[in-house]
Amino acid sequence: MIEALFEGPTLAILSGWVAAAFVIGEALFRFIFITVILSRKGFSPDSRIAWIVVILAIPLIGWLLYLMFGRRQLGSQRIERHKEVLQIVKDARCHPELDPDVVSDIELPESHTQIASLAEQASGTLPLRGNKLKLFGDTQDTVAAIINDIDAAQHDCHLLFYIWLEDGNGIAVGKALIRAAQRGVNARVLVDDVGSRSFLKSDLCRTMRAQGVQVVAALPANPLRAIFHRIDLRNHRKIIIIDGEIGWTGSQNMADAAFAPKPKFAPWVDCAIRIEGPTAKELQLLFVEDWYMDTDERLDAAMNQPCVIHPEGIATQVVPSGPDYKNDSANQLVQACIQIARKEIVLTTPYFVPDASSIMNMIVAAQRGVEVTLVTPHRNDSKLVGLASRSNYAPLLEAGVKIHEYTEGLLHAKTISVDRDLGLITSANLDRRSFNLNYEAGVLIYDSDFTSQLRFLQQSYIEKSVAIDPRAWTDRGVTKRIMENLAGLLSPML
Repeated sequence: MIEALFEGPTLAILSGWVAAAFVIGEALFRFIFITVILSRKGFSPDSRIAWIVVILAIPLIGWLLYLMFGRRQLGSQRIERHKEVLQIVKDARCHPELDPDVVSDIELPESHTQIASLAEQASGTLPLRGNKLKLFGDTQDTVAAIINDIDAAQHDCHLLFYIWLEDGNGIAVGKALIRAAQRGVNARVLVDDVGSRSFLKSDLCRTMRAQGVQVVAALPANPLRAIFHRIDLRNHRKIIIIDGEIGWTGSQNMADAAFAPKPKFAPWVDCAIRIEGPTAKELQLLFVEDWYMDTDERLDAAMNQPCVIHPEGIATQVVPSGPDYKNDSANQLVQACIQIARKEIVLTTPYFVPDASSIMNMIVAAQRGVEVTLVTPHRNDSKLVGLASRSNYAPLLEAGVKIHEYTEGLLHAKTISVDRDLGLITSANLDRRSFNLNYEAGVLIYDSDFTSQLRFLQQSYIEKSVAIDPRAWTDRGVTKRIMENLAGLLSPML
């Protein structure tokens, strides 16, 4: 009798009601998420439009994608822990910014003073004098020097990387850390849980832990976390601090230039900077913050170690950025560098998907007579990002911006030189992910001699690149333009 109720016309009616309920429910979810997007703070208009289009165009999946990747949201526990660690670092007895010998007598041109003020407001850091710097543009030279520093360490080896691979360089540095741990050095490694997922499951990682090296995953990611906050907020920093006296940062991951996960795009071409002086201590404090966030462990001894000052050294300024910070300091800093340029500015980046204001600043700079040069890879390891990058070329070329595509591997260096007297070496790409989502770190260098070295390195990239001809670019095929512009529409979400 009961089964008969669900046969024939009755079953059809019931199925129709279920289908109607599903359609109405899904439409209601779309309406709710569109309302949320329109009401959220911090979204740019183009980001709002892009997400609304995705939600309307892709039933069910659209708002699920937004739930996982559309929110710039940290868990409440992490937000509170960040407030705690900022206060802990602020109270450090030996803080570079509290030492008058470090922050006094720094003479900067007016334009550089403005940049320093912006960086201070965005990231809470000051220019610090007394630093010795060395620039590295070759992966093997970089890793060899890092291993030498680890082998000479007496107290602490602190390493933070987005990607660590179990390859030649990854194993060599892992062994150096094991040697350090065996002689009583505190060896701590923090790696991003997504970027270094294979390393965290590797024999190398297990061996390092067994031999006394502390290896911790930053920002653990799993699908259940998407219910409460974004799972793709990543720690993209590359930082090394040895005994609080030597610091490293830049674009270099802990991997071979051959980069085993994507060998057809190799070699990866990186840039790193080695720092001796107060700025190394500033990087140490940044590591202390990140370590506390994922371990709840205070590193008081590392925080309270005195600064080492080199009287003949130069002024530099650490600029961290990330979802915990109030301002989009990476984006602001790039735009300010473009704005203060008077003669030339050279920018190198593997991924070029900036916001509209960055594009406009580059156009305006070129139109007022600044020689603006952009260097990106000819073959990008992300096809979608490569297409989105090229969707920005036309207005830049029309304004006179010189665009070069590097042909001898994947140019991974993230650098800016301004008028050959101000340099920026950073982990941040010129894209919205680095500007808005990733934890990044960069160093401003207020020195013409060092910036000239950086400019020479950038010139070596240009010489191994093909220049984009504006006329030929205008005449390229319709299919290519359509593909690039479609990818460009998605750029607010990339």
